[in-house]
Amino acid sequence: MALIPGLAQAADPAPAAGKGTGLAQPDLNLAAELAKAKGQVSKSFTSAADRTVKAPAAAGAPRAKAAAEPDYEVGLDAGTTSAHGIELVSEVTAPSGQSLTVTIDWGDQSWSESYGTSGSGVEKRPHTYAEVGTYVVTVKVEDLSAGTSVTNKVTVTTMGSEFTPHTPTRLLDTRDGTGARQGKVARNGTARVKVAGAGKIPAGATAVVLNVTVTNTTRAGHITAFPTGFQRPATSNLNFEPGQTVPNLVIVPVGADGKVDLYNSGVGTVDLIADVTGYFTQSAASGYTATNPSRIVDTRDGLGTRKGQVAGYATFSTPVRGYAGVPADATAVALNVTVTNPKDAGHLTVYPGGQVPTASNLNFSGGQTVANAVIVPIGSDGRIRVRNGSWKGTDVIVDVVGYYSPGSQAAYVPFQPIRWLDTRDTASWKHGPLPSGFYIYSKLSTMYPGTKAFAMNTTVTNPKGVGFLAVAPDPNSKEAYAGGWNVPPDNPTSSTLNFTPGKTVPNLVQASTGNHGIVDFFNKSNGSIDLIIDIFGDYEVD
Repeated sequence: MALIPGLAQAADPAPAAGKGTGLAQPDLNLAAELAKAKGQVSKSFTSAADRTVKAPAAAGAPRAKAAAEPDYEVGLDAGTTSAHGIELVSEVTAPSGQSLTVTIDWGDQSWSESYGTSGSGVEKRPHTYAEVGTYVVTVKVEDLSAGTSVTNKVTVTTMGSEFTPHTPTRLLDTRDGTGARQGKVARNGTARVKVAGAGKIPAGATAVVLNVTVTNTTRAGHITAFPTGFQRPATSNLNFEPGQTVPNLVIVPVGADGKVDLYNSGVGTVDLIADVTGYFTQSAASGYTATNPSRIVDTRDGLGTRKGQVAGYATFSTPVRGYAGVPADATAVALNVTVTNPKDAGHLTVYPGGQVPTASNLNFSGGQTVANAVIVPIGSDGRIRVRNGSWKGTDVIVDVVGYYSPGSQAAYVPFQPIRWLDTRDTASWKHGPLPSGFYIYSKLSTMYPGTKAFAMNTTVTNPKGVGFLAVAPDPNSKEAYAGGWNVPPDNPTSSTLNFTPGKTVPNLVQASTGNHGIVDFFNKSNGSIDLIIDIFGDYEVD
């Protein structure tokens, strides 16, 4: 059987086709879209030349015209280039041939930079800040022989944001009027969630982590989360069918008015619930470290807690700090939590400790296997708690996919969502559904080496069998694929989302790009699937 370009065979199970060795380059239009999306969130800052402050020479300066007003000035323009990076453009206007020294103080206690110029000139200088935040850049231009100088300043704010965990708190419930008027959201209607000022979330929050749940659905559709004041994107965050209750974690930018919109694309009415577990600001807090998915709890075999199902309305705790690479200073952890073998319908709540919050993280029905991404604060004792909100028992699986800590360097950059892959779209994907046992390897951050993880929504639709989708960094480089000396990735042990035939299932993924910037998407089932990938932001270290 001929190799399908852009696909490779998973290590296990093995279909009849031979192992794939080719690497399809990402569609150039999609690469351009990602670059465009990142460019849209870049900010610029200006301090015009007429704001230059001039300092005449002190008495006794060596040149006769020492007391004269300086006859030169400097204008400043700066722009963000990455989560921590800026580029400064200094434009000096001076008489031809005048010898000047320019010194840049970046405002972060780093070493100043100096260079010489003769007369007018434009200089571009990049700088990377160790921490996100707001800084005052000072540029001083001196005529050392005359003893005169001029100074201009520009205030810059980095593009990246860092995370602050928030006790799980319900911000919206249309069933009882929490955060909005009581009543179901109409077809093509929107529920607006107030974020800034709710709970402990400050004004100026750039993005928020919400667990969004749709329930009491009457017709099929999907929910799209986006910041108020922005055009609604063509992407989706969670899909639903009639009668379903579906949760999904959402990381969404906050509008200028401090609010977020949740749009119901369905032709029927729905109830919407939104619970906050954290937020991002452009100030020092906790950065992110992506890890390879690592299992810390499996009640089926006693990993991380006692063996056996979690009883109805029971709670267990499990240590997080010191496990799966999570350090002692971690403030929150990114998880994928799976319920399997439940005896009846219910929900799970994952929380740091103390009183059980009213928020929920995933909902399930009897016999269903369902997974959901969770970002949860870590308790003061280094543990998290999981409560079974069903009156009957269930098995619970918890996989760590990353953590937030003051020592983590990757800052979050949210951008306009883009659809990276849709295997149903024959215009951008020529190879049809993803076969059983195969994986797609996507060359994501080879274009952006500073990117350590992507926040994305993965959706499986039209599945022909029972199984799961797994997302993990690829052990091979792009050169290995191009040269044909790539090795099969390890068989994934952690699932991202689980599915059954004919069902559409979404889940948020904070996908680590690993050592080579390539991310794998495995179809671990006994039938083909269609896969949709929407990218909402990335975590960058520079």
